[in-house]
Amino acid sequence: MVESTIANAMSNPSTTLAELAAEKCLPLKGREHAASSAQAQAWLAALPGWSFGPDQADLRKEFRFPDFVRALAFVNALGYVAERENHHPDLELGWGRCRVRFSTHDVGGLSMNDFICAAKTEALFAA
Repeated sequence: MVESTIANAMSNPSTTLAELAAEKCLPLKGREHAASSAQAQAWLAALPGWSFGPDQADLRKEFRFPDFVRALAFVNALGYVAERENHHPDLELGWGRCRVRFSTHDVGGLSMNDFICAAKTEALFAA
């Protein structure tokens, strides 16, 4: 089941933000679950404002807020989403901003889970 879900998602180059956000993270271990460069580029196209870190090792975006309290509330809500998905970002909180970075250490780079969680982060920010 895990293999077929990943295979279907990885073969679909036209995944939308809504489709990614509707997915659930799966436990992934091993390089065979790392996203190819082409697949990562296709998924990135669905994520407004997100970019790759050096060597496509992570996925990142900075979110802006009118004050510290709203940035902190976003971090706390994102923490809940991360726990539910069992996929945790690196977060940097500052006055009026939050930097979010996703990567999948167990695959040695980016996986489908990073893009799913980035889409869920977008949905949270829009709420």
